[in-house]
Amino acid sequence: MSDSITQGIYPQTPGAFDATFLPDQLIAGVFQPVTGNVTLAGGNGVLKRGTVLGAITAGGKHVPASSSASDGSQNPVAILADTYDTTSGDVVGAGVYLTGEFNINAVTLGAGLTPEAATAALRPLSIFLKSAVSAADPS
Repeated sequence: MSDSITQGIYPQTPGAFDATFLPDQLIAGVFQPVTGNVTLAGGNGVLKRGTVLGAITAGGKHVPASSSASDGSQNPVAILADTYDTTSGDVVGAGVYLTGEFNINAVTLGAGLTPEAATAALRPLSIFLKSAVSAADPS
Protein backbone atom coordinates (compact mmCIF):
# COMPACT_ATOMS: atom_id res chain seq x y z
CA MET A 1 0.00 0.00 0.00
CA SER A 2 1.51 3.33 -1.01
CA ASP A 3 0.69 6.79 0.25
CA SER A 4 -0.27 9.01 -2.67
CA ILE A 5 -0.88 12.19 -0.63
CA THR A 6 1.87 14.77 -0.97
CA GLN A 7 1.94 17.81 1.26
CA GLY A 8 3.59 20.98 0.07
CA ILE A 9 5.16 21.35 -3.35
CA TYR A 10 8.03 18.92 -2.75
CA PRO A 11 7.39 15.39 -1.52
CA GLN A 12 10.55 15.45 0.62
CA THR A 13 9.32 18.46 2.62
CA PRO A 14 5.87 17.60 3.89
CA GLY A 15 4.08 20.43 5.61
CA ALA A 16 5.98 23.17 3.79
CA PHE A 17 4.08 26.42 3.76
CA ASP A 18 4.39 29.92 2.42
CA ALA A 19 5.03 32.80 4.80
CA THR A 20 6.14 36.36 4.30
CA PHE A 21 8.82 37.82 6.56
CA LEU A 22 8.93 41.61 6.65
CA PRO A 23 12.09 42.77 8.41
CA ASP A 24 11.95 46.13 10.17
CA GLN A 25 15.58 46.87 9.22
CA LEU A 26 16.45 47.99 12.76
CA ILE A 27 19.71 46.02 12.79
CA ALA A 28 22.09 47.71 10.36
CA GLY A 29 25.39 45.87 10.50
CA VAL A 30 27.41 42.90 11.62
CA PHE A 31 28.63 44.34 14.94
CA GLN A 32 27.41 41.75 17.45
CA PRO A 33 24.45 43.13 19.41
CA VAL A 34 24.54 42.56 23.16
CA THR A 35 21.19 42.42 24.93
CA GLY A 36 20.05 42.94 28.48
CA ASN A 37 16.92 43.48 30.52
CA VAL A 38 15.63 46.66 32.15
CA THR A 39 12.52 47.94 33.89
CA LEU A 40 10.42 50.31 31.80
CA ALA A 41 8.61 52.99 33.80
CA GLY A 42 4.84 52.77 33.59
CA GLY A 43 2.63 55.44 32.10
CA ASN A 44 4.50 55.89 28.81
CA GLY A 45 2.01 54.07 26.58
CA VAL A 46 3.15 51.60 23.97
CA LEU A 47 6.89 51.79 23.38
CA LYS A 48 7.89 50.40 20.00
CA ARG A 49 10.86 48.25 19.12
CA GLY A 50 13.76 50.56 18.31
CA THR A 51 12.89 53.28 20.85
CA VAL A 52 16.00 55.01 22.20
CA LEU A 53 15.86 54.81 26.01
CA GLY A 54 17.33 56.81 28.84
CA ALA A 55 17.58 55.73 32.49
CA ILE A 56 16.08 57.75 35.32
CA THR A 57 18.89 58.23 37.84
CA ALA A 58 16.65 57.72 40.90
CA GLY A 59 15.43 54.15 40.68
CA GLY A 60 17.03 53.19 37.35
CA LYS A 61 13.79 52.77 35.41
CA HIS A 62 13.99 53.38 31.67
CA VAL A 63 11.87 55.76 29.58
CA PRO A 64 12.18 57.18 26.07
CA ALA A 65 15.20 59.51 26.10
CA SER A 66 14.13 63.15 25.88
CA SER A 67 16.44 66.13 25.54
CA SER A 68 14.24 68.22 27.84
CA ALA A 69 14.44 65.76 30.76
CA SER A 70 16.61 66.52 33.78
CA ASP A 71 16.25 63.24 35.70
CA GLY A 72 19.03 61.37 33.88
CA SER A 73 16.80 60.09 31.08
CA GLN A 74 18.07 62.84 28.78
CA ASN A 75 21.11 60.61 28.20
CA PRO A 76 20.42 57.74 25.76
CA VAL A 77 21.69 54.40 27.08
CA ALA A 78 19.93 51.58 25.19
CA ILE A 79 17.59 50.66 22.33
CA LEU A 80 14.39 48.76 22.97
CA ALA A 81 14.49 45.27 21.46
CA ASP A 82 10.74 44.64 21.32
CA THR A 83 7.44 46.49 21.64
CA TYR A 84 6.03 46.84 25.18
CA ASP A 85 2.86 48.37 26.62
CA THR A 86 3.61 50.47 29.72
CA THR A 87 0.10 51.93 29.93
CA SER A 88 -0.97 50.00 33.03
CA GLY A 89 2.34 50.02 34.91
CA ASP A 90 6.03 49.18 34.96
CA VAL A 91 7.33 46.44 32.69
CA VAL A 92 10.01 44.39 34.42
CA GLY A 93 12.50 42.48 32.26
CA ALA A 94 12.05 44.40 29.01
CA GLY A 95 14.66 43.42 26.42
CA VAL A 96 17.09 46.07 25.23
CA TYR A 97 20.13 46.29 23.01
CA LEU A 98 23.22 47.46 24.89
CA THR A 99 25.55 47.39 21.87
CA GLY A 100 25.21 46.99 18.12
CA GLU A 101 24.72 48.79 14.81
CA PHE A 102 21.26 50.23 14.17
CA ASN A 103 19.51 51.98 11.32
CA ILE A 104 19.00 55.62 12.26
CA ASN A 105 15.87 55.64 10.08
CA ALA A 106 14.32 52.74 12.04
CA VAL A 107 14.86 53.99 15.60
CA THR A 108 12.32 56.07 17.49
CA LEU A 109 13.74 59.19 19.11
CA GLY A 110 12.16 60.90 22.10
CA ALA A 111 11.02 64.52 22.24
CA GLY A 112 13.72 66.95 21.18
CA LEU A 113 16.35 64.25 20.63
CA THR A 114 17.98 64.76 17.24
CA PRO A 115 19.59 61.97 15.20
CA GLU A 116 22.96 63.72 15.55
CA ALA A 117 22.68 64.03 19.35
CA ALA A 118 21.56 60.40 19.72
CA THR A 119 24.40 59.18 17.49
CA ALA A 120 27.00 61.13 19.50
CA ALA A 121 25.60 60.06 22.89
CA LEU A 122 25.36 56.36 22.02
CA ARG A 123 28.73 55.98 20.27
CA PRO A 124 30.80 55.71 23.52
CA LEU A 125 28.44 52.88 24.58
CA SER A 126 29.21 50.92 21.38
CA ILE A 127 25.75 51.60 20.01
CA PHE A 128 26.26 52.86 16.49
CA LEU A 129 23.45 54.61 14.62
CA LYS A 130 24.00 54.81 10.90
CA SER A 131 22.15 55.20 7.63
CA ALA A 132 21.46 51.82 6.11
CA VAL A 133 20.84 50.94 2.50
CA SER A 134 17.31 49.63 2.19
CA ALA A 135 16.62 46.33 0.52
CA ALA A 136 13.10 47.48 -0.31
CA ASP A 137 11.88 47.48 -3.88
CA PRO A 138 12.80 50.93 -5.29
CA SER A 139 9.75 51.14 -7.54
